[in-house]
Amino acid sequence: MAFWAGGSPSIVDYFPSEDFYRCGYCKNESGSRSNGMWAHSMTVQDYQDLIDRGWRRSGKYVYKPVMNQTCCPQYTIRCRPLQFQPSKSHKKVLKKMLKFLAKGEVPKGSCEDEPMDSTMDDAVAGDFALINKLDIQCDLKTLSDDVKESLQSEGKNSKKEEPHELLQSQDSVGEKLGSGEPSHSVKVHTVPKPGKGADLSKPPCRKAKEIRKERKRLKLMQQNPAGELEGFQAQGHPPSLFPPKAKSNQPKSLEDLIFESLPENASHKLEFTRFLCSSPLEAETPPNGPDCGYGSFHQQYWLDGKIIAVGVIDILPNCVSSVYLYYDPDYSFLSLGVYSALREIAFTRQLHEKTSQLSYYYMGFYIHSCPKMKYKGQYRPSDLLCPETYVWVPIEQCLPSLENSKYCRFNQDPEAVDEDRSTEPDRLQVFHKRAIMPYGVYKKQQKDPSEEAAVLQYASLVGQKCSERMLLFRN
Repeated sequence: MAFWAGGSPSIVDYFPSEDFYRCGYCKNESGSRSNGMWAHSMTVQDYQDLIDRGWRRSGKYVYKPVMNQTCCPQYTIRCRPLQFQPSKSHKKVLKKMLKFLAKGEVPKGSCEDEPMDSTMDDAVAGDFALINKLDIQCDLKTLSDDVKESLQSEGKNSKKEEPHELLQSQDSVGEKLGSGEPSHSVKVHTVPKPGKGADLSKPPCRKAKEIRKERKRLKLMQQNPAGELEGFQAQGHPPSLFPPKAKSNQPKSLEDLIFESLPENASHKLEFTRFLCSSPLEAETPPNGPDCGYGSFHQQYWLDGKIIAVGVIDILPNCVSSVYLYYDPDYSFLSLGVYSALREIAFTRQLHEKTSQLSYYYMGFYIHSCPKMKYKGQYRPSDLLCPETYVWVPIEQCLPSLENSKYCRFNQDPEAVDEDRSTEPDRLQVFHKRAIMPYGVYKKQQKDPSEEAAVLQYASLVGQKCSERMLLFRN
């Protein structure tokens, strides 16, 4: 039996795919197919493991395309920010933003933007049609309380028990579930204060003169490390986040381009705020994690006091995951989709300074058959997730196969298998009638053969680790 020290477990309802739905990418009326879960609550580690198996969330709905059947296979893509170098087109977007802020210059002609998963809501709209048909019977607050009581009971009875000794909750009041409201135990869903957490936008506010002095110190430090290193460290600014001005024969870093100082009489002012936001992810602030903690965040882009874009990101143990971006179409000439992605890559690098294992930037799904979604492959170096063995493969190795077939197994080792495949389904954790029990106990109470098929499919898709940690709600 699994234990959840220090927090509540993930609680999910699983909905196996029974039909095809409209595709938001190619607009095929009956081409899209995916399996889904409604996440009443979810730990950041569970979600990290799920997206590393091809799952992705839209709000509280977490879905996994049936890759070998859906019309537009969606491959999870991640960028490696520590080795990332902006391309010419990326530099053009950053320079365009700087010119607009400094001088008010607006580029002439049309400008194509690349918003992060702007079509994602359309893409899963068909899957929500399935959700709307379901009648989920339980209340989330009551469910959370029941889980706590069951866990407390489990703690009191932590000795080895026979399978028939179930962990019963003493609450006998029947309630209704599925309101979609956040878990009672999640503290972050109260209205947060602006600016909570690490600042994505820029280094601490300093004048251009101070920045020039900083760069001079860095240059001297490189020439004479023993003489200047101590003085530099006293300033408290990590060298990798505030690099010296690039030499003429060296390309500017991403931070050089983003944090370039503006004149005092700049035409516009761009500011950022970050808020913890409501999502199924439980916020966590471990001592070895980033200063802002783990969870879901809204990143607001303010131009001259007016909000022009909101990015949604999940900060997870190993990555920053971009969920989606909303922006004011009046400012599409600034290519806010590209700009926000570059800032989020820089933010990932910043978080890595404190939390070394947090070193990837997940961009959602790469869809080779959809021209509108192929742009994600331009953020190099990047990897695609093999849909069969769940290992990461450099995108350069995947593209030739995708030119020949929409669906591909990227792992070239024919003997390789899913290392986290479900091998002991009886250890899967079920939450049923206010009791937590292993599936091996639960299945003895069930007579419907379709129930076993659904549970075993769920186990195969989430993997052995998640199946033992997450609670599968069965009514």
